[in-house]
Amino acid sequence: MAELRVPQLRVLILGLAPAVAVVALLAAGGLIGIGPALTIVAAIVAGGWWIATRPPAAQGTDETEHIAAAPGLPEHLLDQLPDPVILLNDAREIVAINRQARDVLGIGATGRDLALSLRHPAVLAAVETVSSGVPSITEEITLPVPVPRSFTLHVGGLPGTAGTDAPGMVLVLHDETRAKRAEQSRADFVANVSHKLRSPLSAVIGFIETLLGHARDDAEARERFLGVMHSEAQRMSRLVNDLLSLARVETNEHVPPRGIVYLEDVFNGVADSLQVRAAEKDISIVVSCDPDLPPVIGEADQIVQVFQNLVDNAIKYGRADTEIRIEANAVGRMPGSDAAGVAASVTDQGEGIAAEHLPRLTERFYRVDEGRSRRLGGTGLGLAIVKHIVNRHRGQIRVDSEEGVGTTVTVFLPARPETDENGEDESEITRFSTGGDVTKA
Repeated sequence: MAELRVPQLRVLILGLAPAVAVVALLAAGGLIGIGPALTIVAAIVAGGWWIATRPPAAQGTDETEHIAAAPGLPEHLLDQLPDPVILLNDAREIVAINRQARDVLGIGATGRDLALSLRHPAVLAAVETVSSGVPSITEEITLPVPVPRSFTLHVGGLPGTAGTDAPGMVLVLHDETRAKRAEQSRADFVANVSHKLRSPLSAVIGFIETLLGHARDDAEARERFLGVMHSEAQRMSRLVNDLLSLARVETNEHVPPRGIVYLEDVFNGVADSLQVRAAEKDISIVVSCDPDLPPVIGEADQIVQVFQNLVDNAIKYGRADTEIRIEANAVGRMPGSDAAGVAASVTDQGEGIAAEHLPRLTERFYRVDEGRSRRLGGTGLGLAIVKHIVNRHRGQIRVDSEEGVGTTVTVFLPARPETDENGEDESEITRFSTGGDVTKA
């Protein structure tokens, strides 16, 4: 890297001071947080440092060669920044990106127009605004794919730059998804709890008041009421546990897992853990997997939760003295994707579900038969939890059912690639023993 002389340093400070001052004012006014502000300042300084230290272009040098050979670009510094950072030239072409921009936004090429890599109207409008002379702009945006993610976008100009090989603008996207999801989950949790706990709480309070009143000395009524109160308290406990589980899943839904899970081990563990409950209805659980079944990309605990919920539902709604099948096969292409994956299904021999109910089965608190579901201990959240976990794993869920025959729920999960681009597998491998204990290799 070229040495930075005192006159260059003075020019660098004077050139970057206005942009840094704008960021400081935004942070002081509470419009952006301290973390995003520091990231933005670091990106501005990185771009300015590169401008000040890059050597002048040789006369007659081809422009394309100059871009490819541009020395001094602080890529190592950009890669250490926690947020996606994009540097643009005056022609709105990408000059440099950091690792987070590649991983989070999927931007893999430089030297092309920003609109070809990040097609979002608000982002392009902000870039045009700064190009017209506005020093910087900050706003909230939502990128819809592969799952909705919320960002605080900051676009700032880099004064004193010109040419197609010099960064004239910096874009920083600070991920606010976790905070937004947590805020929404808290609001949903309060609304759901207040709505769903009202009935059992009212019942418990009514029984207590009765026991404190005229049924105080009635031993038979006391036994009956205490039994109902115990049942209602357990129902509230299950509901709260499922709501908390759903809130945790939704909060992290935008973060894809990186672990490796062997589904046959998971299936055997789930079957063993639920075998006693299945035996109460003389139901047998059969596990059948493709011998060459590849492992899937996922978080082991959540994958186990998915199939525990599905098998638990199959036991609840399956007919006595029947069979539940857990099967998995490799598929060359998952629905809506060109990626290879695994199709894992749970099939029961129950009463089946009418076709009009199938599209709404994964909605929270949706029940085909609310009275039956409540008698069997259901909260109406099991399939909603499954849906959000599968979404986090970038998978798909499909429900097929025939009345009088049974229901099959199929989960499509992405298979582990053989190797990464460097020829190495970087994922954490998680195995399950048949008893359900987690071991890591």
